Amino acid sequence: MRTRLLALMLSAFIGLSVPATAQDPLTSQLAETEGLDIGTSTSEIAITSDFSGADLTIFGALTNTDQLLLAIGQYDVVVTLEGPRDWTTVRRKERLFGIWVNRTSLTFEQMPISYSLASTRPVEEIAADDLLTSLGIGIDHLALTPTGFISNAANLGEFRDAFRRLKQTGGLYQRDTGGVRFVSSSLFKATLRLPANIPNGVHMVHAYLFKSGQFITERELPLRVIKTGLEEAITEAAHEQPLAYGVFAVVLALITGWAASLIFRKD
Repeated sequence: MRTRLLALMLSAFIGLSVPATAQDPLTSQLAETEGLDIGTSTSEIAITSDFSGADLTIFGALTNTDQLLLAIGQYDVVVTLEGPRDWTTVRRKERLFGIWVNRTSLTFEQMPISYSLASTRPVEEIAADDLLTSLGIGIDHLALTPTGFISNAANLGEFRDAFRRLKQTGGLYQRDTGGVRFVSSSLFKATLRLPANIPNGVHMVHAYLFKSGQFITERELPLRVIKTGLEEAITEAAHEQPLAYGVFAVVLALITGWAASLIFRKD
């Protein structure tokens, strides 16, 4: 009788202990992973005739972070703004019979027309090169994939370097290795410079969170860049009615030339 009573008590004790362990709030909290939320100062950029560039501000917050790792700088944030994608052709000129001509060309598929990056520190110090390449983070880690026939005379590495150099020289590809700053323990602010020749269309804001060199999560938001006023009318006419636009441009050039000849002619 006593043995049976002890067995029943032991069974009841085990039944009460298992749920308490499974619902331990400390274990549940540790199971949560870090998160990232972002917002932009504006969702639309209007380009007018006097547009000379602008700054885009991105605000963000980290959630479920380890306060000790955060205090010693183990969390990094990278924010990028990618413009509309398009096929891009890079040509190499060579001297032929005293004349510089395009001899070799290479086309890369669906590359961002513009690309701006801001980070807490240089991206090469944040994560390994293979991880940055797989995520496509950084000017040197964008996937420059050639398309079509590649001749033996085309050096792929040289064309990739030329593509990056031309984009950076034209101001369309930019990076700021100190453009992301933490304004509190978990809030950060990023500033991206928009060039004066930023392309029209839908751009994408990407924010990436890293912890101790490991990728955690990312968020993205759209940003519209539109032309307004006379610039918008000219762009629409050039794309929607190319024939009429071409005829008008020729007639306008003839009238302008004739008027100039009358004004500056010598009697």
